Amino acid sequence: MSPSSDPTATPAGGRHGSPWRAAGAAVVVVVAMVGAGLVGASLRTPSAPRPPQPLAAAPATTGPAVADLPADPDVATGTGLARSAPTTITIPRIGVDAQIMSLGTNPDGTVQVPPLEQAQLAGWYEPGPSPGEVGNAVIVGHVDSAQIGPAVFFSLGALQPGDTITVSRQDGQQATFTVESVKAYPKDEFPTEQVYGPGDRPGLRVVTCGGIFDEAAGSYPDNVVVFASMPA
Repeated sequence: MSPSSDPTATPAGGRHGSPWRAAGAAVVVVVAMVGAGLVGASLRTPSAPRPPQPLAAAPATTGPAVADLPADPDVATGTGLARSAPTTITIPRIGVDAQIMSLGTNPDGTVQVPPLEQAQLAGWYEPGPSPGEVGNAVIVGHVDSAQIGPAVFFSLGALQPGDTITVSRQDGQQATFTVESVKAYPKDEFPTEQVYGPGDRPGLRVVTCGGIFDEAAGSYPDNVVVFASMPA
């Protein structure tokens, strides 16, 4: 099954080479960084996502707006690993073997992102579950950077259902996830709750920017989201 089989698919591509595609119909609200390709989500109002807020520059610790979603008391507790920070992410199909840094939120509610000069690193949203815990762990990364060119998730849209993503953790364990779908969404239609909301099993969401880079706006119009889960 090709990730671009959905007729509502939005093309996803970078500034530095071969375009890639992903399918979909909805994603988290992302603030595109000027001259970079990183994503994030507004979680303050899941039913009415906040429009993207373009940033005037690309400070090392500034990213998309985000806030904690309330816990869902109706979500069943599944079986997962104990909490442990991730250290590396490996995605064989697209040649990713990258270190992971922990990200929090800034005082204004925006997600911290990897510095543009370290766009080869991925970032774990630490306020959420860790990879392997029950719930949706979120890992974000740049698609490219004016400083280094193609970045850690430049080829993320090439993933297909059935591909594997392995996250190594500080406790020595590995959490291996199977890709279920790869979707691209306009930034103002980001599926906040599907990405950052609660889940009843160990899940993983990997997010980057997509579409054709808008030179005038200095940003990407879309987000690419990989939805994956850890087999029971």
